[in-house]
Amino acid sequence: MTTMAPSLTDANPIKAALWMCGAIVSFTLMAVSARAIQAELNSFELMFWRSLIGFALVASVALSLHKGAVWRAVRPTNPRLHLTRNMFHFAGQNLWFYGIMAIPLSQLVALEFTMPVWVAILAPLVLGETFTRRRLWVALLGFAGILIVAQPGVQPLQSGHLAGILCAIGFAMNLLLTKRIMRHDSVLCVLFWMTALQTVFGLILAQWGGFTWPSSAIWGWLALVAVTGLSAHYSLTSALGLAPATMVAPMEFFRLPIIALVGMWLYAEALDPFVFLGAAVIFAANWLNLTGTKRA
Repeated sequence: MTTMAPSLTDANPIKAALWMCGAIVSFTLMAVSARAIQAELNSFELMFWRSLIGFALVASVALSLHKGAVWRAVRPTNPRLHLTRNMFHFAGQNLWFYGIMAIPLSQLVALEFTMPVWVAILAPLVLGETFTRRRLWVALLGFAGILIVAQPGVQPLQSGHLAGILCAIGFAMNLLLTKRIMRHDSVLCVLFWMTALQTVFGLILAQWGGFTWPSSAIWGWLALVAVTGLSAHYSLTSALGLAPATMVAPMEFFRLPIIALVGMWLYAEALDPFVFLGAAVIFAANWLNLTGTKRA
């Protein structure tokens, strides 16, 4: 079952903001942890260990809550839909981890913020929604923001820029398919099969080039990236349960200046004004999409 998003009159913006602080801290720690881990492991190995630890946590919760009826709680209504959803999420998450190593953190996060734009574009194909004129403007604004962030012709485009765009598309498909799944299955079911399937995906693909066993120096980082991966999405979901998306979405954009400062502090990454300008255009596209959802 899913909960209805509260109206503006019923919203609790202070509690929602506190949950969003938790989401921002979680996403930031996940990025820092992933950089530390990928000094030794590739993204497939990272995803294997992250998903395996996450699966242990989710399975423990399922056992404690449902005991003898665990299978009933996690049994998927449509296994094929879960498989398809997790393929997109796995691809998007791997591309995000790759982008962390390839381009400055602020650029990656700015490109990741195009995810709602891709949702607006892809929703007519996946959910059968109408492609309106407003969604066309959302797409054009979002694409303009991408050009400002990446600056093609001014600086060389890198594989990390493509990874940032493709990860946003993967996350958009994940969101749309999750929306379909949540019509029938619980959050626990979604998390159970996400961690289970992505453990298998990661293990299979990690064999390509030889599997590397983590050193003792990065076990703490692996635990942190697994925990923050779950806490980030739990915090974001909790915030959306306390306030409408039009109120929560602008809060997430505070992640950009924070991750930019972290990149400058830890990795000596320059603060690029074009990244913030492009992110502002992307934010405008997302805002246009959010404010027009009820009318579209």
